[in-house]
This record gives sequence, structure tokens and C-alpha cells, in this order.
Amino acid sequence: MGKDYENPEELKEILSVVSTEIPKLIEAITKTMYNTENAQNMAKSVAEFYKTMKAAGMNDKMAYELTEEFMGSFSIGGLISKAVQGGASGKDEIDDYVEEQIKKKVKEKLEEKANKDD
Repeated sequence: MGKDYENPEELKEILSVVSTEIPKLIEAITKTMYNTENAQNMAKSVAEFYKTMKAAGMNDKMAYELTEEFMGSFSIGGLISKAVQGGASGKDEIDDYVEEQIKKKVKEKLEEKANKDD
């Protein structure tokens, strides 16, 4: 699955990049998710989801619980929790995107560091 690192300095370098870039990436994702337009779209989606559950014949309690679960998919905490737990159905498009962005940033930073060292 992973790569073994014989050189502790190389591993230290990678962890240093990861520790600085992941918080920046999470902040960027948060800003994107919670801008005004996206917040309005999320609210509309949640309201429509609840209406659909009620129209399907669910009682208030069940519709509320499912809507609450649905809303969790919009939160950073929900996304992180899902990622850590592996999600009910494994990885999804968001997981793939975040993983791709992390790998891209780590690679860029390592290349920058290598170029500075040359």
C-alpha cells in the first residue's frame, strides 16, 4: 500500500509538508463550501430532501433523522468523520478529490524543496 522510507530525513520532510498543507487545504475547502451562495444551495437541498421524505410517507421523526444525516454530508466534520471511518460505501468523489489535492500539494512542495537544495 505505502512506500517504505529508509531515509528519516525524507520522511521528516514529507510529514513537514503534510502538516502545513493539509490545514491550508481544509481551510480552502471550508471557505468554498460555506460561501453565501453554496450555503443557500445547501439549505435548499436540505429543505427539498426533507419535503421528499415527508412526501414519501415518512413520519416527522424519521424524516428529521434522515435529513439530519443528509445535512452531515455538508459539514467538514461530517466529511472528516466519513473519511476516517471509510464511509458507508467507501471512497466517493470528494474523498478522491481531497486525496488528489493532498498528493499534488505534497509533490509540489517536495519539488520546490528539491530545487532549492540544488
